[in-house]
Amino acid sequence: MKWVKRLALVFGLVVMGLAAYAFSTATGSEKPVGFQTARVETRSGPIAVAIWYPTSATPRPTTFVSGNLLNVAKDGSVRGKGLPVVLISHGNDGSAVSHVDLAMALASAGYVVAAPTHAGDNYADRSRQNSPALFSQRAEQMRATLDFVLEGWSGAPATDPLKVGAYGLSAGGFTVLTLVGGKPNMAAISEHCRRTPEFICKVLAHVGSPLLDSGQDVGEFVPDPRVRAAAVAAPGLGFTFTGDGLSGVSVPVQVWSGDKDELVPFATNTKLVQEGLGNRAVPKQMAGATHLSFLAPCGLLKPPALCSDPDGFDRAAAHKAMNAELVSFFDASLQPTTQEEVSSR
Repeated sequence: MKWVKRLALVFGLVVMGLAAYAFSTATGSEKPVGFQTARVETRSGPIAVAIWYPTSATPRPTTFVSGNLLNVAKDGSVRGKGLPVVLISHGNDGSAVSHVDLAMALASAGYVVAAPTHAGDNYADRSRQNSPALFSQRAEQMRATLDFVLEGWSGAPATDPLKVGAYGLSAGGFTVLTLVGGKPNMAAISEHCRRTPEFICKVLAHVGSPLLDSGQDVGEFVPDPRVRAAAVAAPGLGFTFTGDGLSGVSVPVQVWSGDKDELVPFATNTKLVQEGLGNRAVPKQMAGATHLSFLAPCGLLKPPALCSDPDGFDRAAAHKAMNAELVSFFDASLQPTTQEEVSSR
């Protein structure tokens, strides 16, 4: 029976070691952050939304979401009034926690952050990726998320509807650009992919998307004037905004790129977005970053496909610097700009 006791002791030590490692690597924040999840109804069906916010409750590393252990106050009360809001849109195959470190940094700085898991276009459900209306539905889900946070959420009275920003990576960046007035020419996809078959073209071919044949049945891209500042990283389908596709954008847009991004080529995406925005663009670069380097630093689960970076690149350090710049950008961009806005408070 001694071997049974020894085995039990070894097992207990392993469990304790794993628990200690999990707690030590939990995604945390400088100030207490609360966390909730919600089910939000949209025109294209229900979606799951994750919400981070400042709180006075005590955070604990006990909330496990999609491979990430969060040091948060689950369902803690909201602290503060007139809180600004930032929406986050993940890329294809992502989830609400694809940018959890940014969400935590913003919430710690006094923001309410809401991130939907886009229906049919996430790591667990890819059922809508062959729909020509996929991208307009993503935008509609972001608008519904904002409706909920400002009107239906229990913490809605603490938010400021005049201070709303949005962030997105890849397809999420495309989504955010349409929210602030971008009008993509979806018919340009078929010609572009015949001429320049970059990664998104291969993805669309893999899922059998009719967008490779025509720009029909794509749905309507409706801007949301409540979004007054935006930040995008390696925005996908940037080539659909050529011409005057971004002329309707009047808000400042921080535009990030990675100099080793081979999945969303700079020349046919981010560069065109920057040029289309003109002086409304605030160009930024994450040196040494690939496309997937913009995803949150990996937690307990570290799939190589998502967590591998070029030699010498420190994702955690790069994100810490980027997140600080994003907080500063939204702080500066979401201030009242007219006397009318000031008087309406």
